[in-house]
Amino acid sequence: MSKRLKPFDATWLLMQSESTPMHVASLFIFEKPADASPTYLRDIVEHFRTCSDFVPPWNYKLKQGLFAGLLPSWVEDNDLDIDYHLRHSALPEPGGERELGILVSRLHSHPLDLSRPLWEIHLVEGLENNRFAMYVKIHHSLIDGVSGMRMIMRALSADPATRGMAPLWTNGAGGDSEKPPAADRKPRAKVGLKTSIGGLAESLRRTARAAMDEDDALVAPYASPHSILSGPMNGQRRFATQQVELARLKGLAKTAGGTLNDVVLYLCGTVLRRYLKESEQLPKKSLTATVPVNLREAGDESLGGTQIGTLYVKLGTDIADPRKRLEAVKLSSEEAKRHLQAMPRSMQLPYTLLTAAPSLLAQAARLDDYMPPLFSLGISNVPGPPEPLYFDGARLQAMYPISLLMRGGALNITCVSCDGMLNFGFTGARDSLPHLQRMAVYLGEAVDELEALLVR
Repeated sequence: MSKRLKPFDATWLLMQSESTPMHVASLFIFEKPADASPTYLRDIVEHFRTCSDFVPPWNYKLKQGLFAGLLPSWVEDNDLDIDYHLRHSALPEPGGERELGILVSRLHSHPLDLSRPLWEIHLVEGLENNRFAMYVKIHHSLIDGVSGMRMIMRALSADPATRGMAPLWTNGAGGDSEKPPAADRKPRAKVGLKTSIGGLAESLRRTARAAMDEDDALVAPYASPHSILSGPMNGQRRFATQQVELARLKGLAKTAGGTLNDVVLYLCGTVLRRYLKESEQLPKKSLTATVPVNLREAGDESLGGTQIGTLYVKLGTDIADPRKRLEAVKLSSEEAKRHLQAMPRSMQLPYTLLTAAPSLLAQAARLDDYMPPLFSLGISNVPGPPEPLYFDGARLQAMYPISLLMRGGALNITCVSCDGMLNFGFTGARDSLPHLQRMAVYLGEAVDELEALLVR
């Protein structure tokens, strides 16, 4: 039996190309337990290979056929080749962050095989200081950031003594079939079709007004300036990381009278202003970011598919004064949230699809070079586990998100909170953004500068 993809999920397949593979990934760094044997990681790999209880979305693959590309559907494959999907690698000495970054950049540049279930898991040993890494890659048509985080949380344990733990593909409860009991759902106000369509129309009119006024606090899609971020790119990727104490950033947000997301957006804008200015490629007009918003209902624990809306926010890269830049980012972010929340909830996803449709169709038709950029880059902040977590006694030290890139947006910055730290993952087009690691360094320095500005 096949299962038709939802329209929003199908768009990620529509955009799939050699230069824009539509998979996302996470990099996990674990510290081995003190009593780990010399064959610790090899034993885990051998144990994983015996686990064949695949659950959705891990056993979903695309239905093949003459019209499969027009009306994509999932079919279940419970006899998949585990040796293809599960890989065991080792880093060359000295096994440092640089060697790991090179490996992950290469792994993330390879597209998934669309004739198989759309995921890979790589266990990587040889990382210095008694650590190992796990790189998990999965197609974005199967999960979004929220559902991906839920699957990860279910695969880990708060107990360091737990051993013989099952792999990721055995965790879950059937993707979209998992819905909260009716008694646990918050009541949702009923809105008539006429009211919903009217609300959507008003939101589109408000967007059109913003597009005609550059001084409007609301950012319209396609209002981004052309920059090296919107230039041509191929499928090769670079990846860089940074960690910042979460409490430190929350303290700065409180002092600034904003939110954690406001501070993240400000830091990203500050990094980009410095990075582009030093190569004399900073646009006079502010870069804009698209910020995903979770549209799932409270209590919805489903694991499959993508259910996200979009905010468009100015990053203030055209403002030299850091305090004025921070205020501009806060204002733009607040107006974007107000705009999305003003429309009926049932229309938030259709609004996202409608505003992005011209860009998505142009990309699918390979005509996107003739379109203005939908946005400059994507920036996401996904909440992760606040407490220490373990896998087979190995403590999770860091979790770095690795995102996809769309044509016209050669950079993505995504951060995930984990055990008191905010972990930033920078994913960039290899040939468009040389020296990507500088952005990670600049972000650390931007935090110091913001602290000096606000805490006096």
